[in-house]
Amino acid sequence: MSNDATGMRVGILGLGLIGGSFARAYRATGADVVAYDPDQDTMGAARIETISGELDDTTIPTCDLIVLAAYPNACTDWLHAHAETLGEASDVTAGTGPVVIDTAGVKAAVCRDAFPLAAQHGFAFVGAHPMAGTEHSGFAYARANLFRGAPMVLTPPPVDDMTRLSLLDRTHMLLAPVGFGRFSVTTPDVHDSVIAYTSQLAHVVSNAYVKSPTAQMHHGFSAGSYRDLTRVAHLNPSMWAELMCDDADHLGQEITWLIEALSAYRDALEQRDQDRLRMLLAEGDRIKRALDDEGRE
Repeated sequence: MSNDATGMRVGILGLGLIGGSFARAYRATGADVVAYDPDQDTMGAARIETISGELDDTTIPTCDLIVLAAYPNACTDWLHAHAETLGEASDVTAGTGPVVIDTAGVKAAVCRDAFPLAAQHGFAFVGAHPMAGTEHSGFAYARANLFRGAPMVLTPPPVDDMTRLSLLDRTHMLLAPVGFGRFSVTTPDVHDSVIAYTSQLAHVVSNAYVKSPTAQMHHGFSAGSYRDLTRVAHLNPSMWAELMCDDADHLGQEITWLIEALSAYRDALEQRDQDRLRMLLAEGDRIKRALDDEGRE
């Protein structure tokens, strides 16, 4: 697959870190990029070097790919507002018209509306989650190489095998210029159950960890462990609250399992049971080593 996007037109909804990085990545590889962001200062900054115009009903039919890089509710609102235009511009059987993906951190909340909407109006939609980012947000932090080598998870609609393979092939080809390192395909529910652990729980733990009164005295006493554990305590509260509530059942279960595990450590400490504590620590070390070995296979 070519990394040259010359001749492509890509539409972007939302020019934050993720949408802005998609915009810069495609522009850097030769694509024409149109976008919409409600913040006019952001649009002004993007027009200087990244986008050529606005994503609207006029430009939607001219796009090869449309990336919805907004909060889940904003993604589904946009799809409802533009479903008719997308359908008129598309022939899914012939493989023409824009392929629409979203980049929201939860998939069921978006796909639950998007799949039937795409089927009803006849346009191509695939749920997507690029596994890349930083603790910073906003267009100012967007960069063209953010996704290079990163994993991408795709959640295609429940269609027949041939249609599904054709849609995934189109999606892979359109995403190739961005440089993702690996693609995984799953269902929205499986995605959300795993991401509750790998992403959302990590943010909850980090955010809760800094609420210890001892955090106020950490300067001069902290190094790599503190830095690593607190990196994602800095977040966008509005975005993460929406994502976590959309995935509340899965995340709630992960928090329950974590509380149970922490309680075992606390009980061992309260009883001054060094053997029990050693066993708990050894168990965690063993699991981590096994997971690392599995990842290298």
